[in-house]
Amino acid sequence: MMKLWGRPTSTCTQRVLWTLAEAEVPYELTLASATMGENGHVWLGHTPYGGVDTLAYLAMNPNGSIPTIDDGGFILWESNAIVAYIARRYAPKKLFGGSEQIFAHTLKWMMWVNYSLEPAMSALINHLERLPAGKRSVQVVEEWRQVMVEKMTLLEGQFARSPYLAGEAFSIADIPPAIAIQRFEHCRLDRPRLPRLENWLARLGEREAFRRHIAPRDKHFS
Repeated sequence: MMKLWGRPTSTCTQRVLWTLAEAEVPYELTLASATMGENGHVWLGHTPYGGVDTLAYLAMNPNGSIPTIDDGGFILWESNAIVAYIARRYAPKKLFGGSEQIFAHTLKWMMWVNYSLEPAMSALINHLERLPAGKRSVQVVEEWRQVMVEKMTLLEGQFARSPYLAGEAFSIADIPPAIAIQRFEHCRLDRPRLPRLENWLARLGEREAFRRHIAPRDKHFS
């Protein structure tokens, strides 16, 4: 059985959990984090799950980050790499149509999320939920809200070309951006109507893996 280290409220771990569910791969989750624990973030005085600073963990992942997997002795860290590995090994037809061209598009969008959506959402969550009240900034929230709207508008244009990011069918390309946007929606911040993006997110919301790992608000704010 695959072993996974991470936490269910981490966007990067959520990418892996969603992919594992889509690929129907059994796994064993060990809660691990340097920053979050059962009751919340270390910035608010809570105790983290830990586990990432042990010699055994650092031997697998020298960054001390999450997630990490052990698939029968094959160790891998970095969430997008893990998602791509699971898709190629366990469900290539379902998760990228078995096409190398589509797979290349999935990599493109997953990489895009890391430098487009993730920095914005990280800043927003920190200033809305995780920082002590005295360190939160309304100005920072507004600046990053505008970045999210800009990037979501870009996606709205992409959905004029195809119903999913990598083409006509759901693929792993949709997983990282959907997680970030679902988190943004839970923040209840202003944004313009984006009907194509909203339709895409609604269709993803019908997937069991999304309902289980991504949809609930407590998967994003605890």
